[in-house]
Amino acid sequence: MAKTNLRIDVLGTSFSIAAEEDVKYLNRLLENFKLKIETTQKETGLKDPLRIAILTGYLICDELQRVYDRQARDNEFIAHTEKETEEITASLIARIDKALE
Repeated sequence: MAKTNLRIDVLGTSFSIAAEEDVKYLNRLLENFKLKIETTQKETGLKDPLRIAILTGYLICDELQRVYDRQARDNEFIAHTEKETEEITASLIARIDKALE
C-alpha cells in the first residue's frame, strides 16, 4: 500500500506523518483525537498543551485497555461456552449410540 501523508495541527504544534493507511482512516483518527483533546480540556480546565496531550493520550490508552480486557473476557467466555457445547454434544451422541444399540 502506498504511504499517505497527513498534516497534524493540534495544541499549537504542527507536523506531518506518513503511514500505510487510507487517508479517510487517518483523517477519522485525527478528528477523533481532536475531539478527545477538546473533551479533556473542557472536563479538566487544563490550559497547558503538554499536560493536555499527556492526559488525553493516557485516557485513550485507558479506553483501549478496557476494550482489550472486555474482548479477552468475551473470548474466554466464548471458548468456555464452545467447550461446554462440545461436551454436551458428545454426551448426546453417546446417549443416542447407546439407545440405538
